[in-house]
Order: sequence, then C-alpha cells, then structure tokens
Amino acid sequence: MNDNLMDELWSCLCNVIDPEAGINVVELGLIYKITVTKYDVHILMTMTSAACPMGDLLINDIEQAISQALPDVTTVNVELTFNPLWDPSMMSETARKHFGW
Repeated sequence: MNDNLMDELWSCLCNVIDPEAGINVVELGLIYKITVTKYDVHILMTMTSAACPMGDLLINDIEQAISQALPDVTTVNVELTFNPLWDPSMMSETARKHFGW
C-alpha cells in the first residue's frame, strides 16, 4: 500500500463534515477502516447513532469526495457497521475540544 495514497484518502475524508456535529467524520471517529485495491476503495464506517438522519448524506459525501480526489478509482464502496457501536471516546482530542469536553 502506498502511504501517500492512504494519507490522501484520510485527508480527503477530513473534508467530509457531519452537518449535525459541524466536524469531519475522521475527527468524530466514524471511519473504522480504509481498504484499497488497484481501482477500488472500501470504507468501513459507523454513525453516531443507528437512527442518524444524516447517514445517506454522509455516505454520498464520502463517495463523491473520494471520486473527485482520486478520479482513477473506479469503485468507492462505503460499508456501514454498528460493530462496534460508536461512542464519544472514539472522537479525537480536536473533536472533544470542538464540543467543549
């Protein structure tokens, strides 16, 4: 795996903002894993809640952000999981400061 590509993917995901929280999906701890093959990117992620009304929007934003940043990628697959369930301890220090915690 090319470290530069992985860095680019993580940076790309840092531009995807959860509109309810006002902070990106990486800092929120929603991205569990990124897997890359020659032409495909697979993102394993969660939501802060199974009832999150922004789920479809976030998935679409992630797919678009990666497709725009990496036009050679033919497939962007975002898989939603709730195992493990998200909890606030998964947030970065930056996110905690954002919320005043």
